[in-house]
Amino acid sequence: MNRVERIIKVIEYSKCKSPTSFAQLICFNQSNLSKILNGKRDVNNNLIDAICNKFPEINRAWLTVEDEDKMFKQANEALPRAMDVVVGVPLVSQYAYAGYLTGFGDPEYIDTLPKIDFTPERHMTGNYVAFEVKGDSMNDGSADSYLEGELLICREVEPIYWKDSKLFINKRDFVIIHKEGILIKRIITHDVENHKITIHSLNPLYPDEVLDLADVRQIFSVVESRRQRRR
Repeated sequence: MNRVERIIKVIEYSKCKSPTSFAQLICFNQSNLSKILNGKRDVNNNLIDAICNKFPEINRAWLTVEDEDKMFKQANEALPRAMDVVVGVPLVSQYAYAGYLTGFGDPEYIDTLPKIDFTPERHMTGNYVAFEVKGDSMNDGSADSYLEGELLICREVEPIYWKDSKLFINKRDFVIIHKEGILIKRIITHDVENHKITIHSLNPLYPDEVLDLADVRQIFSVVESRRQRRR
């Protein structure tokens, strides 16, 4: 079994439905992964590092040495445990929506936003921002609903994963920074060729909409919600 075949085996182990979703899972460039899987580029240390960070149970030597036959580390082998790291995530309140639309690209503006504590999983690096839910478009009374005032901690989806390749949208909610406002929605289709997405609200009073990605500034995936306590 060569290195590429072993990468494919890891993708199968991850339960991802496609190489694109696997690349998003391990935070690796999807185009580079495609070239590796198609034999146009060698398996490199960046890919191996990304896999081992996400799946510490996988034997690194198995990914790099062709005569190594053990995919997983020994059950009694101690795995290093990273210390939990608490990060301060900038919070965009309902009243800061308009300011964020103009200031999202300005580090000095981001520094002025209040922060909330969040402990990301070890493999989940990236740009995190929290948004306060505004309105009732994502409230249908179900357990999946987001209530007004709820805080959503989100991780930015890099543009390479939605401009030139298909978003992994299965059972995920998104915060979309659109030129006309901040939208909390589900994405139900992504037309890569025509650069359009269809967004969906849980509340049936709000119809689905088609957005041109040329009008989208950022896309965030919701990773955690915090419901505000009412007294």
